Amino acid sequence: MTVIDLESYEDALATYDPVMGLEVHVELGTKTKMFCGCSTELKQDANSQTCPVCLGLPGALPVVNEIGVESAIKIGLALNCEIAEWCRFARKNYFYPDMPKNFQTSQYDEPIAYDGYLDVQLEDGEIFRVQIERAHMEEDTGKSTHVGGATGRIHGASHSLLDYNRAGIPLIEIVTKPIEGAGARAPEVARAYVAELRELIKALGVSEARMEMGQMRCDVNLSLRPNGTEKFGTRSETKNVNSLRSVERAARFEVQRHAAVLNSGGTIVQETRHFHEEDGSTTAGRIKDNAEDYRYFPEPDLVPVAPSRAWVEELRKALPELPRLRRKRLKEEWGVNDHDMQSILNAGAVDLIVATTDVGAPSDQARKWWMGELARNANETGRSLDELPVTPVQVARVAELVASGDLNDKLARQVLEGVLAGEGDPDTVVEKRGLKVVSDEGALGTAVDEAIAGNAAIADKIRGGKVAAAGALVGAVMKATRGQADAARVRELILEKLGVEG
Repeated sequence: MTVIDLESYEDALATYDPVMGLEVHVELGTKTKMFCGCSTELKQDANSQTCPVCLGLPGALPVVNEIGVESAIKIGLALNCEIAEWCRFARKNYFYPDMPKNFQTSQYDEPIAYDGYLDVQLEDGEIFRVQIERAHMEEDTGKSTHVGGATGRIHGASHSLLDYNRAGIPLIEIVTKPIEGAGARAPEVARAYVAELRELIKALGVSEARMEMGQMRCDVNLSLRPNGTEKFGTRSETKNVNSLRSVERAARFEVQRHAAVLNSGGTIVQETRHFHEEDGSTTAGRIKDNAEDYRYFPEPDLVPVAPSRAWVEELRKALPELPRLRRKRLKEEWGVNDHDMQSILNAGAVDLIVATTDVGAPSDQARKWWMGELARNANETGRSLDELPVTPVQVARVAELVASGDLNDKLARQVLEGVLAGEGDPDTVVEKRGLKVVSDEGALGTAVDEAIAGNAAIADKIRGGKVAAAGALVGAVMKATRGQADAARVRELILEKLGVEG
C-alpha cells in the first residue's frame, strides 16, 4: 500500500470543496425485535434471544412490530419529512455470517419517511440546514467477534464467534441528501448534525441513542470537487463511527486524505473505510462501486405498511417540544448566552439541570454544580455526567443546604465528593463527616478572638483603616474551623471586635 502524506486542511480547502452524505443508524428502544417476539434486552447470554424468525429458519414468518412503525413515523415527523401513505419492506440480499437469513429486511425505493430537513446550530450560532433524503425501517445484524488476531478484525483472526441476539433489533436509517456549501466547516456541520439528531431521538423517547453502546452510529460519506465546479467527486464511506468527536475527525481526515491523493495525481477509490479512534485516521475496507447490486425485491412475507392520515396527525400532535426550541426557551429562562448554552449542551447537562430545577433548586445553582464540580469529576474519571453516581434530587439537596447556610461552597464540594464515593445521600455525608457550617456565635467569637490575638500586626492594620487586611484573619478562622465557618459572618465579627466600619 502506498503511503501518502496528508494535505494540510487549509491547503485542501483552498483547492477543493467537500461534499458529504451522512447515514445514521438508530437502534430503537422497543421491547421486542422488529419482526418477531424475541427480547431486545442487552447483555444477555449469546444467542439466548433468538427464534426461528430472526434466525431465518425455513417456514418462519415475520410480523411487523407496530411500535417500530410508530417510532419511524415520529422520527420522520420530527425531521419535517413527508410520511408515506403506503410503503413496503424489501429484501436486501447479501451473504455475510452475521446475517442469518442471508438477506436484511429493509426498505428500498419506498421508505416510510422522505424529503425532510433538520436545522442545526454551529458553535458560533450560525444555523445550517441539512436536507434529509429518507428515513427507513430495517433490522440490525448479529455481532461477530474475531478471535486470535491483533486488531480485532477478521484479517489475521484464527476464528470468529457469532451472537445473533442483536439480529432483528429494529433500526431506523436516516440518510441525508448531499450536504453542500459547508466549505471548511464541513466536519463541524457533520458533528453538529449528529449531535442534534441524537438529542431529537432522545427527546422523542424512541431510543437512548447511546453512541458508545452502538445504539446510534454514523457512516460518513465524503468526496471532494475542485472549487467552482458542480460535479461530485468519488466518495469514500467511513463506516460505523460511534462518537460525535469521531464523526468530526473522520470527515476532517478524509478531506486531507482525498486532497493528498488528488494532488499527487492519484485516483480516489470508492470504498468503505474503517475509523481508528486512537489517532483519528481511516484505513481501506472493501471496494464499493456504483454497480453493487443487492438484488432488492419486495418482501413477500410482509404486507405493505399504510399508516392512516388520522394516525399520522395524532402522532404529530403528540410530538414533544423539540430540542432546538427547548434550548431556546431554556436559554431565555436561565438567562445564559449562546456560548454557555452550547457548553451545557456539549456536557450533556441540559436534562440533568432541568431535572434538578424540577425538584426545587434554582437554575443558577443547578448549573453551577453540574457544570462545575460534577463536570470536573466526570472529566477526571472519563465518564459522562449521567453516568455519575449522583442524582438531580441529591444535587438539589446540596444547593438547599448551601442556601440555608448549613453548608458553604467548600463544604458542599466535600459533600458531593462523599456522595460520589458512595457514602450516602447529602445529609448522611454531612453527618458522617461532620461538615455543617459552624453557626454557634460563641464558638465563632472564640475563634475570631484567637485569630486576632495570634495576628496582632494584622489587627493593627485593620484598626488603622486597611480593612482589606481582614481577609488574612478570615483565613485564619476558616483554617481553625476546618472551613466550616460562614466566611461573611466571620468578617463581620472581626470588624465588630476591632471597632471598624465594614
